Amino acid sequence: MRGESLTSDFSLLIKIYMAGIIATKLEMTRVIKGDRFIPVTLLKVPALRVVWYKTLEKDGYEAMIVWVLTEKAEAELKDWQATMSKNLFSTIKEFPIMEWDIEKYKTWDIVGLSALEWDVKVVIEWFSKWKWFTWAMKKHNFHWGPGGHGSKFHRALGSIGNRKPTKVHKGKKMHGHHGDIKVTIKKIPVELVNKEIGVVWVRWGVPGARNSQINIIF
Repeated sequence: MRGESLTSDFSLLIKIYMAGIIATKLEMTRVIKGDRFIPVTLLKVPALRVVWYKTLEKDGYEAMIVWVLTEKAEAELKDWQATMSKNLFSTIKEFPIMEWDIEKYKTWDIVGLSALEWDVKVVIEWFSKWKWFTWAMKKHNFHWGPGGHGSKFHRALGSIGNRKPTKVHKGKKMHGHHGDIKVTIKKIPVELVNKEIGVVWVRWGVPGARNSQINIIF
């Protein structure tokens, strides 16, 4: 498997007002870099089509709208004007974009891994895994209670109230819904890019489960 390393100085600040692409999380593995094992996540980047632009004069902000064609629609693609039906697209995503970046892509151009060549770090955002209702020890990584047989607080939350005022303060770490929140991770290094199979290797883990679509903002 051939991949080329992206080595360039991170002189440009990553902003959320830059373009982005959609990728599917495959799995985690590791790569050898020097004398170290680097944990990486494999992300599959499909063919993204730029279908529309939102302008400051008309919509109040500037953004690029990309659609992911289904495999059947991509194989039978004839005329882009005849494929504007939403049934032919599996995903529709809007990325804020700067005014000077609008000239880079025309309508119906493909946005793929070539957009990552000039950058070495990206911002990744998606929803974390949903772990249902969990107790406070697992949700907030609390320490175990006393381990003796006489203790009744091995995994208990403990005291949550106070004497004055006689109520529980807002924001108290307690049991409840765990996961399924939007997570944004900044300055994620891109280790390898393989354009032949459309896969990018990013360091460390990323939010979401296998086969979930995440947003890569650069």
